[in-house]
Amino acid sequence: MGKQYRKLEQRDIEFIKIQKMFYIASTSGQEVNLSPKGYDTIRVLDESTLLFASLPGSGNRTYRDAVNDGEFTLLFNAFEGAPLILRLFCKTEIIEESDKRYHSYLEYFNLRKGIIRNLFLFHIYAVESSCGMSVPYMEYKGERDELKEWAVDMNRRDQLNEYNDKHFTPPDLSKLN
Repeated sequence: MGKQYRKLEQRDIEFIKIQKMFYIASTSGQEVNLSPKGYDTIRVLDESTLLFASLPGSGNRTYRDAVNDGEFTLLFNAFEGAPLILRLFCKTEIIEESDKRYHSYLEYFNLRKGIIRNLFLFHIYAVESSCGMSVPYMEYKGERDELKEWAVDMNRRDQLNEYNDKHFTPPDLSKLN
């Protein structure tokens, strides 16, 4: 059923390219974060490296876990066609705007300028595929435009950077009742 190997194979790369959504799970000694990701925000650079464009949101646990040398798992699964679950076990590197690679990496994405919050390079150290036979068939109907529209509007009003700074650190869950 399942197998584990060190690098993406060509069939894995082709599978990733056609997925409409994926999940990022991460931890750095705090609660495990699991977040669904959509839009066209992931690129395979080679058999061991993926580039991810993070858009604004209510928290930024991916960044928190990357800064703290956390562990990451990216999960892709088939909702149509042959069943498959593909897990990528990774470490990540944050590509800040001050990094000389930043602007060349932006060219990989067809997203409006200013709405990308962070770029991440995921360095794969293990790949695991499994059958995915229990994953249901689901029909893709399209993207939700609300986040992109909101981010473009915030950027136009010069408020996006302030928002990102304010929502940079996730809430401290230890203070919950």
